[in-house]
Amino acid sequence: MKTLWSKKARALTPYVAGEQPKLDNIVKLNTNENAYPPSPKVFEAIHAVRALQKYPPPDADAFRAAAAEFCGVGERNVFCANGSDEALALCFQAFFDPDEPVACPEVTYSFYRVWAQLYDIPLYSVPLKADWTIDVQAMCGCRNAVFANPNAPTGCVMSLEEIEQIARSTPGVVIVDEAYIAFGGKTALPLLDRHENIVIVRTLSKSHALAGMRAGYVVAHEQLICALQTVKDSFNSYPIDSVAQAAAAAALADRAYYEKTAGKIVATRERTVRALTEMGAEVLPSGANFIFVRCADAKKTFLQLRERGIIVRYFDSVLTRDFLRVTIGTDEQMERFLAAFQEINGR
Repeated sequence: MKTLWSKKARALTPYVAGEQPKLDNIVKLNTNENAYPPSPKVFEAIHAVRALQKYPPPDADAFRAAAAEFCGVGERNVFCANGSDEALALCFQAFFDPDEPVACPEVTYSFYRVWAQLYDIPLYSVPLKADWTIDVQAMCGCRNAVFANPNAPTGCVMSLEEIEQIARSTPGVVIVDEAYIAFGGKTALPLLDRHENIVIVRTLSKSHALAGMRAGYVVAHEQLICALQTVKDSFNSYPIDSVAQAAAAAALADRAYYEKTAGKIVATRERTVRALTEMGAEVLPSGANFIFVRCADAKKTFLQLRERGIIVRYFDSVLTRDFLRVTIGTDEQMERFLAAFQEINGR
């Protein structure tokens, strides 16, 4: 039936999401979900939603206001979407053109490459440095740029000075994907006043435990937000449902809960890194809710962890096949992972 597909559809290589196992008693450390449930206020907000027979506010007013308050910016500087994936896809359409190259790290969130293919955007692939950090000098000079900070799947963090260096040397738009900023690094928000070409994209999937709800947002100069709204309204005027809008607004408003859970994840991450290091394993410095662990035989370790009911992420490519990406779960889950890892690797 592919004969009925468009040429574009036949040419695409889609993004492959992490496995969502349906078995019980699985330690699921493969998709960077939050180890803890959302704020209780989220469930109160969801239960209060009533007018489902009506369309939701097209600009997600309450969600937008809560995101603006959370980031300390004006509401006109915020755009809301169904998770950061939709926000990023709209950014690619709103800011990048087929005749203008976009600098992107060679090892990073693989969906960037899929969107570039979908929208005919030429990507300039920048190899990482020997220590697995982003090569800032090599990222400079393209018309546009996109990168994650902290980066994925490495977890490595860029400084504000490095981000500013890229923004200063880039005549077009610089997209900073802050999906994991809650767990380390410094947000690029303070740079927005000095560099109108910076676009910050965030998700509530990791930081606020709303992966199942789908809520993300963009913070940028007002004129860039207008471009996103134009693209959105040319595709779907009501993208975020009423329940998701209410849940997102409530989650952002409960800053104390957000800070508490993020702090717990960071503490567990540091304990896990220490334990792995004591075993003799190499772990890249991480500012995310996951770690990138080098193994003597990563694929074997991945498969044997799976046999023990522990699922992590293995990327079978030339550059990453020696590593496992391990989401930080609860203390109990990480103890189970560490015991299995030690048993498998004989450390």
